[in-house]
Amino acid sequence: MTTENNRKVMCLKFGEELQGLSKPPFAGEMGQKIYDNISEKAWKMWNEDMQIKVLNEYRLNMGDPADYQKLVDQMFLFLNLKEGDVVEVENAERGRGKDS
Repeated sequence: MTTENNRKVMCLKFGEELQGLSKPPFAGEMGQKIYDNISEKAWKMWNEDMQIKVLNEYRLNMGDPADYQKLVDQMFLFLNLKEGDVVEVENAERGRGKDS
């Protein structure tokens, strides 16, 4: 299924006008904020890559409200929707990814 989406947004992640999402990724205020300010490219980077890395690296349990909030906070940080530092992922010094 393909949908024609010519909507552009000033993407806060990349600081330039890019293709916008065709619809908000979530209901409510959070989804609307992403829809209004984040490009399709930035959302795909979060949704298809960085989100998985954060979940795995920090072993977050989505059944735990505190862990869920950590993931939401990291999403907002990654997308530049809030100020702060994005967590580090894929650090060979810290985890099992270390190659000798």
